[in-house]
Amino acid sequence: MKYLYIAYQYLIAFPLLWVWTMFVALTTTVFFMTPNAYWLNRLQAVWARMFCWLMFIPVTVSGTENIKKGQSYVFVANHQSMYDIWMVYGWLPVIFKWLMKQELRKIPFVGTACKAVGHIYIDRSSPGAARESLKVMEKALQNGISTVIFPEGTRSATGEVGRFKRGAFQIASDLQLPVIPVSLSGCYEVLKKGAPYVTRHPIHMHIGEPISPELFEKDRQSESIEQVREIVIKNMKKW
Repeated sequence: MKYLYIAYQYLIAFPLLWVWTMFVALTTTVFFMTPNAYWLNRLQAVWARMFCWLMFIPVTVSGTENIKKGQSYVFVANHQSMYDIWMVYGWLPVIFKWLMKQELRKIPFVGTACKAVGHIYIDRSSPGAARESLKVMEKALQNGISTVIFPEGTRSATGEVGRFKRGAFQIASDLQLPVIPVSLSGCYEVLKKGAPYVTRHPIHMHIGEPISPELFEKDRQSESIEQVREIVIKNMKKW
C-alpha cells in the first residue's frame, strides 16, 4: 500500500496540485484589485485544502471561538513542515497576510500572486526599508485583516519547537495587535523537511487565546516570548 500511495502522489496528486496552483495563482493575479474579497479568500483556502484532500490527510481544528470577528491579530505558529502553510491557509478562519522574505518574490507565478493578494514582503536591507515595511503592515492589518508568522524563522529539522525570534512580537507591540498562539501537530510526520513524498498522518491545528500586546514591550519581551512558546508546545502535546 505504501508504494501504491507514493505512485498515486507522483502520477495523479502532484500533477493535479500543480495545475490547480497555476489556476489559483493566475486568478488571484487577475483580480488583484480586490485582494480581500471573501470569494477570493475562499478560493485560496480551497487551494490549500486540496493538499490535504488529495493526499487523504485527516484534519481537525480547535479553538476557533478565540477569534473575535473584526479584530486583527498577529498569529504565531510553530513550523514543522510545508504542510503548516497549507493547514493555516486552508483552515484558519480569517483573512490574513503572510509576512514573506523578499526572495520569495522570485518564485514563478506564486510570487506575483502573493503580491497581488496583498501578502507583505519584508525588506530588512536597511533601517529605512524596515520602517517602510512596518508602515505597509500598519495599513494592511486593519478591520479584521491579520497576519501569520512562524517565529522560529525556518522549518524544524526534528519536529521540536525551536527558539522564537522577536520579530513577530515586536510587530504586535508596535501595531498594538493581540498575539494568538497557534499549535500545529502532525505536519512533521506528514512531510518532513527534505522528504520526497507525503506520509499519511492526522494533523491538528489549535488556536489559542489572545495575548495582550502590552506584554511584549521591551522591558519584559523575552520572558513573554518564551511563555508564548511554552503555550504552543503545551497545546501541541494535547493532540
